[in-house]
Amino acid sequence: MRRYALRLVSPAAALGLWQALTSWNVDLWLRFSQFPTVADVARAFAARLSGPDYWTDLTDSLTRILTGFLLAAVLGVATGVLVARSRLAEDLLGPVLEVIRPVPAIALVPVAILLFPSNEQGIVFITCTAAFFPVLVSTRHAVRALTPVWEEAVLTMGGGRWRILCSVVLPGALPGVFGGLSVGIGVSWICVISAEMISGQYGVGYRTWQDYTVVDYPGVFVGMATIGVLGWLTSTAVELLGRRLTRWLPRTAYETGARAPRSARSGGARQPAGSGRPAGSGQPAPAASTALPDGARAEETRDEHLV
Repeated sequence: MRRYALRLVSPAAALGLWQALTSWNVDLWLRFSQFPTVADVARAFAARLSGPDYWTDLTDSLTRILTGFLLAAVLGVATGVLVARSRLAEDLLGPVLEVIRPVPAIALVPVAILLFPSNEQGIVFITCTAAFFPVLVSTRHAVRALTPVWEEAVLTMGGGRWRILCSVVLPGALPGVFGGLSVGIGVSWICVISAEMISGQYGVGYRTWQDYTVVDYPGVFVGMATIGVLGWLTSTAVELLGRRLTRWLPRTAYETGARAPRSARSGGARQPAGSGRPAGSGQPAPAASTALPDGARAEETRDEHLV
């Protein structure tokens, strides 16, 4: 409950500071007198909720972002695995991808206008391109970082390429893949909003730009708040899906929210100095825990973790 309270206090304090600075027209170096107050933005937001345009813009932006992001996820994972596992694919696709990757996705707006017959398809293309490269790079690095021992074990037991792909490559690369997906969903929101501002007809980005052109600053902040909330919800959904699909990974106490047992925090049961036996057991300590040196014990622990 304390953690949830702290998470509520932080945005509440930011909103309170915003309201105070704009209500008192504070002009030191930053000109807060030009900003709308929190109350003005709240009234504009309530007015937007009662109209149909807000929900139309919300639906259009979500449709564009989900379509482009899903395409980027499928193409990015497939291309990343292919480039990481095949030298021929790396030699053929690698130079082209590395040349295109530094180009900002928003700079492809003229290309999308020339290529696609409708603005809707062009915006989806820009969104897909924005998320494609983070997913591609993270997948490629995750696949290349896999230990060869797992693949050799599958080959020893008679498995083929598809068995290695389904049992070793894809599950082992999942943490890295979802890292790229988390980055990609944020970049997708940046680019879809920018594309809507330039060539869109509906959408949160289009409406925010229209409010700016007519000097409706409370409406601009409504659009900014909507973009922030939508980005937070979609990135949280990607993270939760990643945690569910990687439940086999070991979690730290901080991630799970659970405290370690007292015996684990204190290093186990206390032992009298120089006794070599657990306190109160009356039996000698197992030979395996004392016969191995520290390096061998660490090696054995790592092997057990891999198994």
